[in-house]
Amino acid sequence: MIHKMLSPLAAALTLSAAGAFAQSSEVVRHGLPDSDFPILQAVEIPADATLVYLSGTVPEVIDDSAESGSPEQFGDTAAQSESVLAAIKRKLAAIDLDMGDVVKMQAYLVAPEGEDAMDFQGFMDGYTQFFGTEDQPDLPTRSVFEVAGLANPSWLVEIEVVAVRLGQ
Repeated sequence: MIHKMLSPLAAALTLSAAGAFAQSSEVVRHGLPDSDFPILQAVEIPADATLVYLSGTVPEVIDDSAESGSPEQFGDTAAQSESVLAAIKRKLAAIDLDMGDVVKMQAYLVAPEGEDAMDFQGFMDGYTQFFGTEDQPDLPTRSVFEVAGLANPSWLVEIEVVAVRLGQ
């Protein structure tokens, strides 16, 4: 008898809690505990939001005078990271979003020629110009991968992002 009475009560409480959560229309960002490293530990997206997946973005030519296809055309990891993130910022703006709407990032880095490993610090030098700044304090969750190569042998950086568009 008690079981029959508790089941409707449990169902009502579950629906009430789910309804309260679903009504939240804010992105909840969970930082890294006891850390100032500029990424999130987790992010919660409200039910009424739309996720926007931006394709991998690669570096633009930053030195037109350099030999075509040469690494100098695209710069080092820091320059390429900045170039890629600036392009992402423009792509987001074109669809009425901004860097603060980015909730997930995957970065693919190639070791510069003659180096044993990716230039993570160079990547961070570019990244921190766009995330965790006074003008744009919002951070994404993020993964960084070292890969053997990208479609163009002179590219050192490719970045994919997921942004969120809150219910209108």
